[in-house]
Amino acid sequence: MVGVAVVGTGFGCLTHVRALRAAGFDVVALVGRDASKTAARAERFEIPKACASLREGLQLPNVDAVTIAMPAAAHAPLALEAIEAGKHVLCEKPFTRDAAQARELLAAADHAGVVHLLGNEMRFTAGQALLTRLVLEGAVGDPQLATFVLHVPMLADPASDVPAWWGDPLQGGGWLGAHGSHVVDQALTMFGAIDGVSASTPHVAPHAWTAEDAYLMHFRTASGVTGVIESVASDRGRILSVTRVAGSSGTAWTDGDRVFVADEDGRREIEVPDDLRVGPPAPPPSDLLSTAYDQLHSFGLEFGPYIRLAEHFRARITNTAPPPGPQPATFRDGVAAMAVIDAVRESASRASWAEVAA
Repeated sequence: MVGVAVVGTGFGCLTHVRALRAAGFDVVALVGRDASKTAARAERFEIPKACASLREGLQLPNVDAVTIAMPAAAHAPLALEAIEAGKHVLCEKPFTRDAAQARELLAAADHAGVVHLLGNEMRFTAGQALLTRLVLEGAVGDPQLATFVLHVPMLADPASDVPAWWGDPLQGGGWLGAHGSHVVDQALTMFGAIDGVSASTPHVAPHAWTAEDAYLMHFRTASGVTGVIESVASDRGRILSVTRVAGSSGTAWTDGDRVFVADEDGRREIEVPDDLRVGPPAPPPSDLLSTAYDQLHSFGLEFGPYIRLAEHFRARITNTAPPPGPQPATFRDGVAAMAVIDAVRESASRASWAEVAA
């Protein structure tokens, strides 16, 4: 079995540990900043070794890989430490502080020859995977207009509790990194490189923290697609979710994990093929969900997709056949996504169009 050390006692335990085991990894160590919490959660999840530092975990003889589920500002130093030790790395998103830092990590991982993947598990949700496939296969003709909208009430209460780092944009916190990195990755996968954006990052609810709880971006791709990505985590109304692509010969959209196409032949639902199906949701232990931020994972919707991501990670490490369906995101994809996020922040700060750095 491939031995892995999981860095992070929050999402690392709620999702990484469970998904890695389901994919055939041997979780041999848990790394955390709080020694007592790390020891308690290692015992809770039956992980043999609790470590107070990644250095301690890397010294274990049976650690082949590392997964990182820590605050975003810690991703780069931890990933670099693992890479320099010759370990394969799966790192959460948002990938890094900015695109320049992302490029440094990609160069280091390529030089070391290690497997490098990102936690963009939403690529493997059935609805997103099928919609992406249909667009790439020409089901709507040439894509022209893309709309991605999500309004949720998770942080509508001004007193919503989030970890200190999440409320600080300098530490990679905020809704743009937490949610936007997934949608930017989806747009890049569907349409290719994004040339530029016009964006805003408003604060909808009067929280005490400084990171945004909403974002809005108008984007343009090199292939000629125009799109809007809009999301807010503090909308007290009904949940609103729209993913829709209009093209030269038709339109495709999702309704949950159901996918529809409308063209000159009419409107129809497209059945999810077997190769895009993943396991069902599996909620983590409810007593470990202590903050509003934790509640993001209360339904375990990411569990099945994360197993598929972990299966890709293991297949690349062992040089065996990959699972079916989409390809996973790598550090190279992380560089592209961070370049877009950098441009969003630049545009929002200057209230003008911002080009995406190549």
